[in-house]
Amino acid sequence: MTSATTQDDKTAILACTISRDVQNFDLLIEDMEAALGERWGDLGFAEALAFFGQPEADHLEFVALAIDGEDEDNLTLMGEIITQAKDKKIKVVLIAEDVTPTSLHQLLRKGADEFVPYPLPEGELQEAIERMNKPDPVVLAQEAAVSLAQGESKEGALFVTHGLAGGVGSTTLAVNLAWELASISEKEAPSVCLIDLDLQYGTVSTYLDLPRRETVFEMLSDTASMDDDVFSQALQTYEEKMQVLTAPSDMVPLDLITSEDIQRVIDTARRHFDYVVVDMPTTLVQWSETVLQAAHVYFALIELDMRSAQNALRLKRALQAEELPFNKLRFAMNRAPKFTDLNGKSRIKRMGESLGISIDLLLPDGGKPVMQSGDHGLPLASSAAKNPLRREIAKLAKSLHSLGSSSAEAA
Repeated sequence: MTSATTQDDKTAILACTISRDVQNFDLLIEDMEAALGERWGDLGFAEALAFFGQPEADHLEFVALAIDGEDEDNLTLMGEIITQAKDKKIKVVLIAEDVTPTSLHQLLRKGADEFVPYPLPEGELQEAIERMNKPDPVVLAQEAAVSLAQGESKEGALFVTHGLAGGVGSTTLAVNLAWELASISEKEAPSVCLIDLDLQYGTVSTYLDLPRRETVFEMLSDTASMDDDVFSQALQTYEEKMQVLTAPSDMVPLDLITSEDIQRVIDTARRHFDYVVVDMPTTLVQWSETVLQAAHVYFALIELDMRSAQNALRLKRALQAEELPFNKLRFAMNRAPKFTDLNGKSRIKRMGESLGISIDLLLPDGGKPVMQSGDHGLPLASSAAKNPLRREIAKLAKSLHSLGSSSAEAA
């Protein structure tokens, strides 16, 4: 363990523990040595405030503020340490033992980046350091703004998913289709933008473990002033492969946006991406027609049950009554019967004939791994690559991509 003294760049202190007595946190000492070797120091509470004003503090990447129940009388001092660290752009890991939830909440609100309970779970400090070192989504979005502004118009293909009943898998298809398209080629991967237009109950952010940001609501509230920079700053990068526009952070009315707003968002996305995948709300709204008219393929998801059949019939009647292009819909049967289930196949055929529709896409039941994938915030390709549903969506992505490539070559 080294003291917090002046070092050259190669031996400069990268982190410090801050505590009443670091010997009370022997496991923390071991983990700091494992993560940083000798490039860390130890400070007392009062020493830390003085150290932040010294040039040596410029090298600090993070501090580990270690407290226990005896330190709760000094929460004001703890808060000041966190505040000054954040002012110096130093990240803060809060290590706490026997501290009340109220005190933890107060310190986390001051700006602590990570919280780790003491005794430290094995490898938890290293994982916290890695999480803090991940690029800030806001920074990534700003970098995306530069690339969008400089890019040429792509006029990308628009694929839409719309569940005709709750829980039929619209978001699952949208998220995984977008990911498969973005991952379809290592050398010449197409650019993909996934947009969640289910403004109230959209779960794209949950399925990809992305935060919901206020910038989405701000952009949608004033699309008339939206330029490429504003649009790109509302996006988030997922795994450096695709851009995602999540639903707003708060539940908002579906009529918050107009058809003109949606047209501007779609047009902007299509200019900058090869493929744009949109997840729609179950409810029909005034701008549903805008999306339908713009879509190259509009997937209407159903299941083999009465509610799906009734809703499909009602949708068909509504679109035909307004003379809208019902023929653009491609009905997709989720949790379809297995290939050997002849009775199930017969039921699908009868359902299509009775409704006067063609059920073009059969998606197998992926079982519990599909739900677990969503809960863990991962595409199926990452969490259950051999899942039958994932394989079918991958085949669909390849088919759509090959059609797009053929069209581009013909043009």
